[in-house]
Amino acid sequence: MLLKWNFLIGHLAVVIGFVLAVTLVMSILRRQRSPSAAFAWLMVILFAPYLGVPLYLIFGGRKLKRDAHKKKAIHLEGQETVSAQDADPIDALLRGYGIPGATSGNKVRLCPTGIDVYNALVQLIEDAEHQILITTFILSRDQVGRDIVERLSQKSAQGVTIRLLLDDIGSMFTTRNFLSSLLNNGGKVAYFMPLFRAPFHGKANLRNHRKIAIADQKVVLAGGTNIADEYIGPYPSEDRWTDLSFVLTGPAVRHYLEVFQSDWLFAYGEKINIIPPSLNDSDVTGQGVVQVIPSGPDVPGDPIYDALLTAVFAAKKRFWVVTPYYIPDQTLSQALRLAALRGVDVRVVVPLRSNHLLADLARGTHLRELEKYGGKIIKYPHMVHAKVILIDESQAVVGSANMDMRSLFLNYEIVMLAYSEPDVIAVHKWVQGLIKQGSEGMQPVGIARDTVEGIARLVAPLL
Repeated sequence: MLLKWNFLIGHLAVVIGFVLAVTLVMSILRRQRSPSAAFAWLMVILFAPYLGVPLYLIFGGRKLKRDAHKKKAIHLEGQETVSAQDADPIDALLRGYGIPGATSGNKVRLCPTGIDVYNALVQLIEDAEHQILITTFILSRDQVGRDIVERLSQKSAQGVTIRLLLDDIGSMFTTRNFLSSLLNNGGKVAYFMPLFRAPFHGKANLRNHRKIAIADQKVVLAGGTNIADEYIGPYPSEDRWTDLSFVLTGPAVRHYLEVFQSDWLFAYGEKINIIPPSLNDSDVTGQGVVQVIPSGPDVPGDPIYDALLTAVFAAKKRFWVVTPYYIPDQTLSQALRLAALRGVDVRVVVPLRSNHLLADLARGTHLRELEKYGGKIIKYPHMVHAKVILIDESQAVVGSANMDMRSLFLNYEIVMLAYSEPDVIAVHKWVQGLIKQGSEGMQPVGIARDTVEGIARLVAPLL
């Protein structure tokens, strides 16, 4: 009798496993944008199903995951001041995704060092009179994190509304106990997509990687910088990473507000009321023309990726990239190689060694192939965490998205695309400073290293 039951249970497990594997294979084929990612997942599930199936349930998938589907698509109010006839081709493409066109009347100030970003964040907090909204991937429990939390707590005690949104994976060790002073003074904190509440909903891959701080719905501090000592601080530090953020005022602030509003409503269930835009000419603070581009499961398509791909094909003189992790998909990688081949000045600035060994291994073949076609690879001597792209002399991108498949296809990201000449020049000068400090060229590797890098490149789409 026991033998029959064991046979029945075993048979049932095989049937359930087969049905689940077939279902997952169908899901992979339908939902994975990148063929390399689809192939990698299929190989793991087919050859190691007991490992591949639970891993895919935890990490797999892109859009339309059960919990991600509950988050309504971001709706940005159209207030573009650049007419459709005068819009840049990239601007026109993004409007096709429902993203508002570029706005003029903005003012952008770069924060080129961790000290500058720290001072800008402190000033944003100290100057706020009514409201502070912050979302960040990492809020560390180190000295910088404690300092910022204490400043937020003091402002909350003074009656300023504080809303702090943290990614549950990036800020995993930043507990509510660490934030108790802020919570006790009336501030509110939310964690984006808590992993352990439902580990098999595929949420581990869908992370909120956006970095936004907004004061009184008037001033934005955004870019690639998290809140931790390795990113920012009041004093110089040899261990601090090189990064880039910016302070923005003007009409484009509203779009950052709307992104935060959507993220906060999903994570906390509370709607942030946005003040209607003023029509007063005095609110126009600068001459900057910028476009705000969110991307992720809450945005139809992959607008950041598609904008970059379009820009590569359209580039005539220059396409420069600064990224800590260079793991593009095959299409973007080929587009960059072809751009270099036709004479475009293609340069990729990466850290000599990043904080992720697998990313460094996976980038090797991509970078050597690009160099073979005429691209220039610059190794910055320290960890560079900035996410910057320069297109000809007409556009500059600064934001949270890395040049890798996780940022371009999985994460919730946001970038600013600047069209105005002074802002493009400012970003260009900053990147030139990195290039001057870096060393150009890829070193040849042996068979063993080349094999390991090839394996890492195959595995990278899973991570």
